[in-house]
Amino acid sequence: MATLLSPAASGEPDRRDPPPLTDAWLAGITARLAETAESYDRSGAFPQANFDLLGREGLIGLTVDRRLGGRGAGYVDALRVLAAVAKGEPSTALILFMTYAFHASPDRNLRWPKAIYERLARQAVAGGGLIGTFRVEPELGTPVRGGLPKTVARRTEQGWEITGEKIYSTGSTGLDWFAVWARTEGDDPALGLFLLEPSSPGIRIEPEWDHLGMRATVSHKVVFDCAPLPFDHAVDVRKPEEWVAGPQADSRQGLWNALAISTIYDGVARAARDWLATYLNQRVPANLGAPLASLPRVQEKFGEIEALLHTNRVLIGEAARAADLGELPSATDANLIKHVANANAIKAVEIGLELTGNPGISRNNPLERHYRDVLCSRIHSPQADTILVGAGRAGLAI
Repeated sequence: MATLLSPAASGEPDRRDPPPLTDAWLAGITARLAETAESYDRSGAFPQANFDLLGREGLIGLTVDRRLGGRGAGYVDALRVLAAVAKGEPSTALILFMTYAFHASPDRNLRWPKAIYERLARQAVAGGGLIGTFRVEPELGTPVRGGLPKTVARRTEQGWEITGEKIYSTGSTGLDWFAVWARTEGDDPALGLFLLEPSSPGIRIEPEWDHLGMRATVSHKVVFDCAPLPFDHAVDVRKPEEWVAGPQADSRQGLWNALAISTIYDGVARAARDWLATYLNQRVPANLGAPLASLPRVQEKFGEIEALLHTNRVLIGEAARAADLGELPSATDANLIKHVANANAIKAVEIGLELTGNPGISRNNPLERHYRDVLCSRIHSPQADTILVGAGRAGLAI
């Protein structure tokens, strides 16, 4: 689990005051994370050293409210940090995003028991407190497509017991908290989040994550067998129909998902772009006598990459700035940003592969890793079919 920094005598977290989020400072974070990105890709291990670094730099509690010691960062600043982290090592960014979105949601202050939420918030400010929401199941798949989870919470004399399985559990072996999506037992179940510590009895992690890319997310299967938790750790449990409606808090969560996923995979594409620029300027074929970058055809294709990434920067940046002013896009528009930005990121890396040939798909170079990682953008909910059907229905007024 993530290491917490020791508390100071005053009771406040003993942490380094976070520096201004300048472009140069964030570039330094990117460079430090990039040093071990290949190693984490090959090992598939949880990137603990990366989170130790982010914790020391005061970045894990970035979106925690200022009254609890955080920076209270909005979309713009949080996405700038996620972009820098993703460009260095994207699995780290995906795990970090879950904690950012968790603390950014106003729902946490409205529905969660105050003492429990503040405990998690202060842990994040102190450099730990990583949390992941486990929703996907072997039979149900993602709950975005409807249906009740098979994972059940049973009330006992001491609290609750959770029984079930979750797959694609991002961050599994390195998180400090599991927020498990489950239903209560009985004919009229309630539905929601139950908070467990990974060290609780009855929890088993099955190391089955062995995917094409984003391998350091350690998104293994987590099995719960009567895993106990106190009564007040049923932190947000509602009737199923209450989860369907779209209050502003839920809209904000959807926007965090859309913009963060877009930002993370755009960061992967930008890492690929930077490597490609260096390669094209340094590669001098014997029959040419000049760098590949001097060829008009190469310049044209590289310009196409620049156009794709420029579009992403404008789409994501404008939506983030508007959201920080309280002007949230519709769910349809937010998901279209995600769809377009991810498609652009994939295309940008594919162009790099076209320009490099064999060197681009050699494991001696990072471009093939960037390509494997960026392809994973397609699997995040809501997926392309859901997004496009929703946009089509909205446009047709159906």
